[in-house]
Amino acid sequence: MTTATTRHGDRRVSPVFVGILAVTAVTGWATWTGFAAQPGIAVFLFVTAAWIVSLCLHEYAHARTALHSGDISVGAKGYLTLDPLKYTHALLSIVLPVLFAIMGGIGLPGGAVFIERDRIRGRWRHSLISAAGPLTNVLFAAVCTAPFWLHALDGVPRDFRYALAFLALLQVTAAILNSLPVPGLDGYGVIEPWLSYRLKRQVEPFAPFGLLFVFALLWVPSVNSAFFDVIDAILRGLGIDVRDRYCGQQLYRFWTGTDEYCSISP
Repeated sequence: MTTATTRHGDRRVSPVFVGILAVTAVTGWATWTGFAAQPGIAVFLFVTAAWIVSLCLHEYAHARTALHSGDISVGAKGYLTLDPLKYTHALLSIVLPVLFAIMGGIGLPGGAVFIERDRIRGRWRHSLISAAGPLTNVLFAAVCTAPFWLHALDGVPRDFRYALAFLALLQVTAAILNSLPVPGLDGYGVIEPWLSYRLKRQVEPFAPFGLLFVFALLWVPSVNSAFFDVIDAILRGLGIDVRDRYCGQQLYRFWTGTDEYCSISP
């Protein structure tokens, strides 16, 4: 594997990312302790900030893997600083994912680090670079769900448990959607190096529309229902029941009002 050299400043963690981490920590504490006068606002800020942290780590994973695979240009582009403002499409990687989390509880996969693929040799390296992002979401989901599948929820406040459940939902949906073998998504990036040149040329024009195609399908009621049946099955396997996921989303969308079902202690 290629050893890459970058300047120290190219790897320095951005103050922007540190600020997002600080918001995550403070609002997580407020959610845990019940300090906030409006718990829904604290949950909203905590989940949103944590979701942005995961998006930054997703892009960082792509860039870091590319660096050690031969693309030393990622450092100069600022991709190793975890600064979301350095991404080539901040709208796709940060703004739209947050909006989709607010509107539909779906972890919209981003993908806005430009990798100079011609610097990288070996199909396995290309596949690993693409896989690094979704694997980060899988790891993040494992951390969020650990209290559930380890049966370590004693002493965990109800609102914090709901927040973790909804954050896990975002991570699981992002990992699954981004792993689909659809042009423009990381799942296709994993298999692309192994496809014939002719097939890649035929598919290439559709890459910019892959994500739009996926979300157009999710608007079809039968497809949407089947998709969330799979998500619920995965979350149940990780110890998160429908109530936790539902109440987490309701608490996150605090402006819709309080659901009495979620106010009753289980």
